[in-house]
Amino acid sequence: MRLRTLLIAAVLAGAFLYVTSRSDSPLRRAFAPNDSPLWSGPNTAHSAGLGSDEQNNIDVYRNARESVVYVTSTVVQRNFFFGDQVARELGSGFVVNAAGEILTNNHVISGSQRVEVMLPDQTRYPANILARDPPNDLALIKIQPKRSLKYLSLGDSDRIQVGQKVLAIGQPLGLEGTLTTGIVSSLGRTIGGENGHELEGMIQTDAAINQGNSGGPLLDSFGNVIGINTAIYSQGTGGSIGIGFAMPINRAKTMLDAYRTGKNLEPAGPLGISMLYIAGDWAEALRLPSSGGILIDSVRQGTPAAQAGLRGGDRDVVVGNYRIRMGGDLITAVEGKPVNSEDALARAISRKHAGDTLDLTVYRNGRNVDVKVTLGGAVETRF
Repeated sequence: MRLRTLLIAAVLAGAFLYVTSRSDSPLRRAFAPNDSPLWSGPNTAHSAGLGSDEQNNIDVYRNARESVVYVTSTVVQRNFFFGDQVARELGSGFVVNAAGEILTNNHVISGSQRVEVMLPDQTRYPANILARDPPNDLALIKIQPKRSLKYLSLGDSDRIQVGQKVLAIGQPLGLEGTLTTGIVSSLGRTIGGENGHELEGMIQTDAAINQGNSGGPLLDSFGNVIGINTAIYSQGTGGSIGIGFAMPINRAKTMLDAYRTGKNLEPAGPLGISMLYIAGDWAEALRLPSSGGILIDSVRQGTPAAQAGLRGGDRDVVVGNYRIRMGGDLITAVEGKPVNSEDALARAISRKHAGDTLDLTVYRNGRNVDVKVTLGGAVETRF
């Protein structure tokens, strides 16, 4: 009798387990109304994966990381008590060919007695200075590596647009191989450089740039270098507030070409004009071509612009809430290309050297006039 009772109990228990294990069982729904497990394990965990933009960041960083280097320079100065005082400048740079040539900022190596480069694998090499372009804050240095180095491709900074994605790699505050991302915030910015000299036509970005990023690459989403990280606007905080500036890479291309061909490395200076870019309704209101251009406000005496006969304004007019100097030349084309942005002139000059000519088309007294300007040196025509 007892054995019979045990057999009946076993059959009932088995039936209960079978019924409650079925997904459509009402008993299962009664005992587990939420149909959720009491624990999770590896077989229930799922990865969210990576978005396409995240994967792009990863790919660009992996491809560029080994080409970005850490640059230190040593400057020995005499202090007030005539003793030697050693100062060190820290920055970044990036390899531009397998032979070990590296682009960086001039202010990173300016006045140095010794320049040293550290690669991502921690190997260190002394560096020689091959070329410098102080007006554009650029320098080319070279190491003698024991192996062939990976290098970055140089893009075209004339084709970049406000809003496009950019990535910065460098050594901010000595933190090696740091990646930050952002967008191009604006183009054609003018900022103060060393010794009171202005840096024109700069790329503005909100990618975080801090001390130590100087000389590092600003990359597009294909990993091409479109700028060299140069400066930040920090409002005295010493850190990034989302306003950084990079020198367009086409300026560096000009320096590289001049160095390799043995040409005069002195960059061309500014024309010596004050100007305003106008187009559309403003241009029509001033009875100028609606396609617009760069309106010359004034011309400084003794400058290339004055020597070429360019004319500034002679009277003031008010358009909307703005007072504009009228009567001057309107530059409508530079080197045969229509002017369609405020930095068109700065971009063209950046590709020139002292002594080169710049071809301009200006709208004057109701007709187009071709003008050739012979450019001076950056020092002689600095204002």
